[in-house]
Amino acid sequence: MSITGLTRLGSANAYDTVIGNLETRQSNLTKIQEQLSTGKKITTPGDDPTGAAQAERALNRLSRIATDQRALDAQKNAITTAESTLGDITDALQQVRDLVSSAGNASYSNAERKTVANQIAGLSQRILSLANTQDSNGQPLFAALGSALKPFAGPATSPDYSFNGLPGTNATGTYTIPASLDGESAFMLQPARDAVYNVQITNGGTAPNLVSSPVTMTNSSQVNGSSYSIQVTAFDPVAGTATYDLTETPTSGSPTTTSGITVPWTKASGFTVTGMQGLTMSVSGTPTVGDTLSVTPNSSVFSTVDKAANDIANATTSAAASQAVAQALHNIDISLGRISAVRGQAGDLLNRADIISSSNDKRNIEQESNRSAAEDADMVKTISQFQNQTTGYQAALQSYAQIQKLSLFNYIS
Repeated sequence: MSITGLTRLGSANAYDTVIGNLETRQSNLTKIQEQLSTGKKITTPGDDPTGAAQAERALNRLSRIATDQRALDAQKNAITTAESTLGDITDALQQVRDLVSSAGNASYSNAERKTVANQIAGLSQRILSLANTQDSNGQPLFAALGSALKPFAGPATSPDYSFNGLPGTNATGTYTIPASLDGESAFMLQPARDAVYNVQITNGGTAPNLVSSPVTMTNSSQVNGSSYSIQVTAFDPVAGTATYDLTETPTSGSPTTTSGITVPWTKASGFTVTGMQGLTMSVSGTPTVGDTLSVTPNSSVFSTVDKAANDIANATTSAAASQAVAQALHNIDISLGRISAVRGQAGDLLNRADIISSSNDKRNIEQESNRSAAEDADMVKTISQFQNQTTGYQAALQSYAQIQKLSLFNYIS
């Protein structure tokens, strides 16, 4: 008997294969179900190493952006507070200006002028206190590139007000702004830049009547910060001339005197002081031999206010009061200009902070998009896959149940 064909069916092997397929389908179904529940197509790095790395890079960048934004928020808060403080200082200086103007009232007595001077002195202390304001972290708002916790020291510890720090402002970064403003630029005055000078008149005669105009700058490159003393040595009203000696005291070195400077004088306009390096001023009134005018630079906004209070308090005549008021108003206006300029810089920094915040928002959206593309599941696609896998798994279970009944032993029985 020959056997032309033989087919052997191994029931156990067939069942094992079917069980393996069912387990694979069940594993796939579980995986898709996990994606639906988490919303992530990558639940472990092994699911997609490349996608996991891309998602991790995006998350790191999102973390850096959040750190940059937190730092920017702190810087913006400090600059906002500094700008507001400059506004308060401006208001205080405007009050000083109003008081100075009132002191020019010809009907005021010496006592009334002293009362005004005391009010100005009180405002001077407020301005100094505001200039030393600190932010919520205890750092000075006007520290420039770095300073002591109190950047501005008063005459109690030095001959005049000083800035205890390094002038300048930190550069604005791609995602940062400075956390403080340049207090030196706002409150300290420079002769060649601001030309804020105080003029004291000592009369040689018994009837003081000289009044000087505010010192004005004619050539900033020549201004060297020197102090000057102008002493009248001769006066000829018939010839219409006034003669004086000019003594220059530089910031370092010995004083030098130029004698016998003769200039034109008229009763209507007085005479003009020449010989000061890059500076000039006019003097009205009738000079007397021995009259002396002392011209000294003001070092700061604070000293400008202090000298205004002092000059008004010590003005015993209407001429002296007029001198003190005109000079103080001129110098206060220059001081207000310095503060206004730095306040404008604060506004620019706040605008820059808003631009950076907008840029950070765009960076966040971009990186979140990258992370989502690498990590998040496409829910429509995943639901479709889940339905397909569920249908396939149910069909496999049903077919397995049917095949399991097709046994030789079941057939014999």
